Amino acid sequence: MTGQGSTMKHSRGFSWIALGLLVALTTGCAQIKLGAPIASMDNIQKARGASMAPAALGHFALAAGKDKSLDSSLSVRSNSLASPYDDSFAQYLKQTLAAELQGAGLLDGTSPLLIEGVLVDNQLDAPIGTGRARIAARFSVVRAGKRVYDRELVASSTWDSPFVGAVAIPAAVNEYTALHRKLVAQLLDDPGFRAAVRQ
Repeated sequence: MTGQGSTMKHSRGFSWIALGLLVALTTGCAQIKLGAPIASMDNIQKARGASMAPAALGHFALAAGKDKSLDSSLSVRSNSLASPYDDSFAQYLKQTLAAELQGAGLLDGTSPLLIEGVLVDNQLDAPIGTGRARIAARFSVVRAGKRVYDRELVASSTWDSPFVGAVAIPAAVNEYTALHRKLVAQLLDDPGFRAAVRQ
């Protein structure tokens, strides 16, 4: 997929999300589903540059003891945001990582190299003024049955959140979606992870 094609596809996807949000704003409270993750050229290059062996993705879930609402729904003003994958943001993170690895040609369901993750924190706030989002996850790598990497990573962002909901809500959804790619980028850049997945 070319960068231009990816951008066009992302733009079209965002347009449909924005349209759906506008409808929701005129009909009252609604649930918004995130769009399917799209691989980014930056993360594809990071994965390829890590001399990474092909990997499989294993168990991704909410961390034990955490409030289940962290994984199932987030509030965006008068609307709720949910994942299209079993209504689980942990699964959305898994699919984001899968899209990046598949784009790099490094996703192999039969590989003895297994990447797993647990969602530790998940926040989204889009008041009038400044929007904020934060995602934290603990990633682990199991190689031939032995755990060789285990680390918690955190990604956060802030942005201008205007008064008009028809502008602020799509912006918040877009920022939150991008934050998953940012967290995956941190994982791909982490020296310990790179050492654990090296060919």
